Amino acid sequence: MAIIKGAIQMNGGIKGVSFYSLRGSDKVFMRTKGGATKDQIATSPKFAGLRKQQKEFGGSSKFASLTRYAFGGLHRLADYNLMPVLSGMGKNLMKLDTVSEVGKRDLKLSVYPKALEGFNFNRNYPFNTVLRILPRLELNRETLKADVTIPRINTDIDLLNIQKLPFFRLIICLGTVSDMVYNPTIDEYEPMVFDLHGASETVTGEWNSTQTILPEHTMSVEMDATQVASLTGNVTVLLSMAVEFGNVGFTGEPVEVKYAGCGKVLVVG
Repeated sequence: MAIIKGAIQMNGGIKGVSFYSLRGSDKVFMRTKGGATKDQIATSPKFAGLRKQQKEFGGSSKFASLTRYAFGGLHRLADYNLMPVLSGMGKNLMKLDTVSEVGKRDLKLSVYPKALEGFNFNRNYPFNTVLRILPRLELNRETLKADVTIPRINTDIDLLNIQKLPFFRLIICLGTVSDMVYNPTIDEYEPMVFDLHGASETVTGEWNSTQTILPEHTMSVEMDATQVASLTGNVTVLLSMAVEFGNVGFTGEPVEVKYAGCGKVLVVG
């Protein structure tokens, strides 16, 4: 893969060369077409190692996709593509399995849950630069409940309103991610706890003026009893938070503005 650094701005292909862009990057990427056929990769002994790597890539991609679900939709505020970063994290977690062979290594976030703690959904304006207060957190893993106490917010000081929008709101999410293992019966990776892989519960606060003083208050979120009953040591619990900005909608009510805001995984249990 090559990166175009000049003034070329295009997408598509020209005579065996394709050009494409990625969200969150101002660069244009270039790659050539062709290579081994699909059948060769699937059957040739020459590509046995590649097939093992592909298997783990598939498992890492599943991990990334369902981890985004554990963010409860807050990843919509991201200013870059989270998938490659989360997939890379999944691949690194697989490397912690030094017993299984490549292509069958376990992906266990529960072994190193802090890998996701502090994970920001934004690079240009991370969560702590936009909301300049420190919430107090209480996460009860056993009951799948969490309380987030937000100190008094003086929006002139504590809120970075880049787009000068008139409204903002706070959102919290409690989510779960299951460890993943290779299942030889189906020749694929699967979660150890299906019901809690990518599960989430989200609580959205009221819209507030971006020119106000918001008193200290507590937001609470919890998952249901059936989810609590499914909880095992192979499940990691995430508490995420976001600040989202809004504008005046067609009816005069506040409406969210796409990509206006930021989010972060506050704590992992």
